[in-house]
Amino acid sequence: MSALIQGFESALALENLLFALLGVLLGTLVGVLPGIGPAMTVALLLPITYLVPPAGALIMFAGIYYGGMYGGSTTSILLNTPGESASIITALEGNKMARAGRGAQALATAAIGSFVAGTIGTLLLSLLAPQIAEWAIKLTSADYFALTVLAFCTVSAMLGASPLRGVGSLALGLFLGLIGTESLTGQSRFDFGVDELSRGVPVVVAAVGLFAVGEALYVASRMRHGVPEVIPVNKVWWLPKEDLKRSWWPWLRGTAIGFPIGAVPAGGADVTTFLSYAVEKKLAKRPEEFGKGAIEGVAGPEAANNAAAAGVLVPLLTLGLPTSATAAIMLAAFTSYNIQPGPLLFETEPVLVWTLIASLYVGNVMLLVLNLPLAGLWVKILRVPRPYLYAGILLCASLGAYAASSAWQGLIVLAGIGLLGFVMRRYGWPVAPAVLGLILGPVAETNLRKALQISQGDVGALVHTPFSIVVLGAAVLAVGLPLVLRARAALKNRSSPAESPSRY
Repeated sequence: MSALIQGFESALALENLLFALLGVLLGTLVGVLPGIGPAMTVALLLPITYLVPPAGALIMFAGIYYGGMYGGSTTSILLNTPGESASIITALEGNKMARAGRGAQALATAAIGSFVAGTIGTLLLSLLAPQIAEWAIKLTSADYFALTVLAFCTVSAMLGASPLRGVGSLALGLFLGLIGTESLTGQSRFDFGVDELSRGVPVVVAAVGLFAVGEALYVASRMRHGVPEVIPVNKVWWLPKEDLKRSWWPWLRGTAIGFPIGAVPAGGADVTTFLSYAVEKKLAKRPEEFGKGAIEGVAGPEAANNAAAAGVLVPLLTLGLPTSATAAIMLAAFTSYNIQPGPLLFETEPVLVWTLIASLYVGNVMLLVLNLPLAGLWVKILRVPRPYLYAGILLCASLGAYAASSAWQGLIVLAGIGLLGFVMRRYGWPVAPAVLGLILGPVAETNLRKALQISQGDVGALVHTPFSIVVLGAAVLAVGLPLVLRARAALKNRSSPAESPSRY
């Protein structure tokens, strides 16, 4: 508690309050605009880590992350176009409510539910993260290697149209992470004699290229002219008593589903929203409203994705494991300050980490104030012409890549990786596993080699501890179970007899 109070003292300083406000504003803005997510925004702003104090930069990035979750509901409800993948479920019921003239109620339950879930999730983060960090100190190199394998397997299996494409994207990221000078022996790998690559692929340039440049090129290739049809909302302040009564339990259930799934390396906001929607549909007192604008179908998933956002920070801060694209880029921000998230973070940087956690409480309050009365303003931002928007993104990406590499060759690398990101989107390959592979690949390699050195080359050392056995078993299940279920469903469809034609 004393550390958290000290964190509030630092978070409430004027400079950090301004960074928090800037973060939540940018996060809400990018959440509202379709196709621009928190990961892209944090990637674009990574170069500012060379100029801004660590606490300020990380507070702003956390605000962008939370704000993106808040803002994604606005475009889902009013435009039927999710700004974030975690807001896909919100569009199912939210847009139906808006078309029935209840858009204000849909936006209000999303904003208040996000605040409730975000605050409870941050409280759980405050209570659990230090305990997990103390436990994680006892983990061996083999245990950490097992955790990285679990993160690779779950993220690549859950993202993308198929697990095979997710694994392919992960392998591409792992290859990019191997480029450069090898840390243990000092030998160069896969640099093809290019001096710029001998130092490795800069994470900042790779993240900006894959997310920002790749997305901009992809949107430009599929540009649609005209202003999107937006359902107007006159006033958003509070929920009527009946809607508040129907939303309260979905908020709590969504929080209970979102935080633990987000906190484990197999977590993620996308999964939690689908689970929350399924639970609310099953427990609903008025199931006939689902598909026609049930407020429970907005309240539960919105609470779940914001609780998962807090949960994702648990493995990031305590184990150094990102389980989402935005968390992976935040890890890159930590490392740019020579700060390594992990079990020792709460001992080596206590003021920084508790200031970051305290700023999440402050940011949640700011987001509630911004999203309830200012929904009409965010609606107008949806009318920004896409050519102007993405031209600005490409300009910021180029400036950021040049600042990160301090050489014009960085722009060449940015263009090459940007084209790679465009091709990946064009053929349905998810980008997030590639970024995770780039960042976590060297971590996995270092721990693997340490474990093998200690055991003098005995591969059995990788499954020597109970923890590593359980985690690697979970990784196998994460990859194998979806394949088995898919094969079983296909077999069932083949064996089921065709329906007999009706007599009438």
